[in-house]
Amino acid sequence: MVASPSSTLPDPLPADRRERISGWGGTMSAVSYVYRPTTVEDVRAILELAQSRGLTVGLRGAGRSYGDAALNAGNLCLDLSLMNRILGWDPEEGVMRVQPGVTIRQVWRHAIADGWWPAVVPGTMFTSVGGSAAMNIHGKNNWKVGPLGDHIRDFELILPNGRIERCSRTEQPELFHAAIGGFGMLGCFTSLTLELKRVHSGLLAVEPIVVPSLGAMIAAFEERLAPADYLVGWVDGFATGAHLGRGLVHAARYLPPGEDPDPARSLRAETQDLSAMLLGVLPASVAWRLMRPFTNRVGMRFVNTAHYHLARRHRNGYRDSHTGFAFLFDHVPDWQRALGPGGLIQHQSFVAADQAREVFTTELRLAQRRGLVPYLGVLKRHRSDAFLMTHAVDGFSLALDFKVTQRNRGRLWALAAELNQLVIDAGGRFYLAKDSTLTPGTFAASLGEERLARFRALKRACDPEGLLATDLYRRLFPAP
Repeated sequence: MVASPSSTLPDPLPADRRERISGWGGTMSAVSYVYRPTTVEDVRAILELAQSRGLTVGLRGAGRSYGDAALNAGNLCLDLSLMNRILGWDPEEGVMRVQPGVTIRQVWRHAIADGWWPAVVPGTMFTSVGGSAAMNIHGKNNWKVGPLGDHIRDFELILPNGRIERCSRTEQPELFHAAIGGFGMLGCFTSLTLELKRVHSGLLAVEPIVVPSLGAMIAAFEERLAPADYLVGWVDGFATGAHLGRGLVHAARYLPPGEDPDPARSLRAETQDLSAMLLGVLPASVAWRLMRPFTNRVGMRFVNTAHYHLARRHRNGYRDSHTGFAFLFDHVPDWQRALGPGGLIQHQSFVAADQAREVFTTELRLAQRRGLVPYLGVLKRHRSDAFLMTHAVDGFSLALDFKVTQRNRGRLWALAAELNQLVIDAGGRFYLAKDSTLTPGTFAASLGEERLARFRALKRACDPEGLLATDLYRRLFPAP
């Protein structure tokens, strides 16, 4: 068996390979031996190297998971960011084949001028396709089109023994539905085939809806499930009483042929590129520094209150680019750094539609009682899917961002445990790309023993020696 991070083996690899890498949220980091392959043969050689030295291998794409999903303390990190070539593009069918390190940004920039957009995107364009598939990302349109995995036609997966498996819904379907969402524990993607969405304009029609409470926000979602193509809600975590969960919903729809007077312009990649300046004067790259004085309880209460009341005064519909709507936080690069050296964690819970209002209301009130108010809350609508390690339910998710400091870290993890229990009691689930706090027991309770047993069986079949591992995997699947 391969070694754990606590192994007492002598340092077996070159010291210049040792790097400290972090989760995107900045609360977790680890020192690993980092290798950056450029070919499939490189990947195979690194797997063989780790096995020969008794070490494990953790896979890393763009490093955008919030917690420890791409960390592998004391062992190897296989950073796939240099395997970033687009291998094929069919502009008639909207089908693209890519290496795992290709980013969502590369995908849309390559396809947009031909009238195609990724069917599912996360809140940032800088995730890798391989990492996005490993976590089976969802977007603001999940209730309508499902997760990314529903738009992956096939992929090639290299197993720890070096064998490459081709998987699709008809060829090795069990492995197909387990590796997507399998957080890199069954094999390493070497290529993936994506099916994109035809669009007739580079613009979306956006309707802002100001809502006075969480219940009103959920009702606004339900009213727009049919006409909207995207729905997302901003939640003010500081509001209390009758205004608990107040905020702003954005409903967006694609423009049909003919509604955009100049689609050739709006579909150009340069038109979609986000501006390097904010308000025309401030370099976006330094904006996080100006945000830092506000990232405290007093400042964020003011920001949330001002945002809500300004939204009430400006309710007119408008048009936005696909990138402007989809990748809101990319307008401010490295915005998470504004929260300071302690970073942030996000607690994202997924519960059935008929329980969402009660569970999320309880979550917000509990956070306020514990004196740990989330600085940002985001509501989305979801549907269930066919993937083994799915986080989705037919219902809603609420993502709450919490600033982490040296003083509040213990209290924050205790609050997360309480929030996790609320979700489990409601039969809900969690999203490993965002998780930092789940325990083996809470994770098992959320997914169920039957799913976990099937995953463990596939893990034994694909990786009998346990070569693939991360800090997240060891946290949720501790050695017996």
